[in-house]
Amino acid sequence: MDIQLEKKKGIRKKHIPYIIGGIAVAALVIWLIAGNHAKRMNVDKQTLIVENVTKGQFNDYIRISGQVEPINTIQLSAIEGGIVSEKLVEEGTFVHKGDVIVRLKNSMLNLNILDSEAQLAEKQNFLRNTLVSMEQERLGLKKERLQLDLDVARKKRKYDQYKQLDGEKMVSHEDYLQAKEDYEFAVNNRKLVIERQKQDSIFRGIQVQQMEESLKNMRENLLLVKQRVDNLNVKAPIDGQLGLLEVEEGQSIGTGSRIGQISILSDYKIEAQIDEHYIDKVRPGLSATFERQDKNFALRVRKVYPEVRDKQFKTDFVFVGERPDNIRPGQTYYISLQLGQPAEAILVPRGSFYQTTGGQWIFVVSKDGKIATRRNISVGRQNPLYYEVLSGLQPGEKVITSGYENFGDNQELILK
Repeated sequence: MDIQLEKKKGIRKKHIPYIIGGIAVAALVIWLIAGNHAKRMNVDKQTLIVENVTKGQFNDYIRISGQVEPINTIQLSAIEGGIVSEKLVEEGTFVHKGDVIVRLKNSMLNLNILDSEAQLAEKQNFLRNTLVSMEQERLGLKKERLQLDLDVARKKRKYDQYKQLDGEKMVSHEDYLQAKEDYEFAVNNRKLVIERQKQDSIFRGIQVQQMEESLKNMRENLLLVKQRVDNLNVKAPIDGQLGLLEVEEGQSIGTGSRIGQISILSDYKIEAQIDEHYIDKVRPGLSATFERQDKNFALRVRKVYPEVRDKQFKTDFVFVGERPDNIRPGQTYYISLQLGQPAEAILVPRGSFYQTTGGQWIFVVSKDGKIATRRNISVGRQNPLYYEVLSGLQPGEKVITSGYENFGDNQELILK
């Protein structure tokens, strides 16, 4: 008798692979739908800036602004410190070399002058007294020598007489010897006085020379102190226009403090601040131009300062040829600085898209203008008008150059 087997209900083991496969296919379909949706975005075409990719001459230049400055500026400093008592010249005035600009006062210098004058007078009196004393001593020695000369003469005469009488046995031999000894003593005594005169003369000469040198030094010191007083008058070191003058009456000024400047107006230069990105490209000798009064004027880079401040470095330009009329310090000129030679290149107009992409990718518009697709590119140099495209684009294509801030990571834009 056959036994009828009851069929088991529910999921059997052999059905599990089919179920897993179905789930995987469904997940893939859902992922593709969701992924494509996440990579595409509808955009209003009217809000975009679309430009053509072209091929043409790329001019490697940058636009910068610079200010007109005098070709040279002399710093005005206080040689001597003091209190400002008077300002004689106002800023902007043309001054000549030697003109007094500011007067200072310093009471300590006046005391130094009085002290130096007193020391000089004391030294002069001492030298005068010393010279008088030396002269008296010299006269005393001279008188002493005259006396000794007379004594030698008398004793020589006596000695000669006694010598003759001693030979004739008319005086005692003892008297003769005493006369001889007295004469020899007088001669030796005179020699000592003569030697003393010589030594005293040498000593007096050296002493007087030292005192005169000391006196000379004191006179020079007095002149220097008086010159310091004259330095309280701050004078113009050269002809020019007085620029910034940072002093007020009653202000205390230290020795060597900078108080202003004088501009030499024989010629002008232009000072410009350039972004540090170009510090390796900017060098002396590069050409530049600017437009003013409907004319182009030529410039040349004169000096590039190595120091970078606030992500900028300073550069000086000088004129080559003609200058603009009515040029004045402080005027602003907008300069085109040529960094390299023109060359043929694929060009994309500048736009705010670069701030988001850094020149690594861009949205390329399809020929029918309905879709824009993200494409990787490579950008080289740039000037105020164009980016130089090294790869990724061809002339004739259209690209979106406006900002990409609202596009997220979408790969395609549907242009409505």
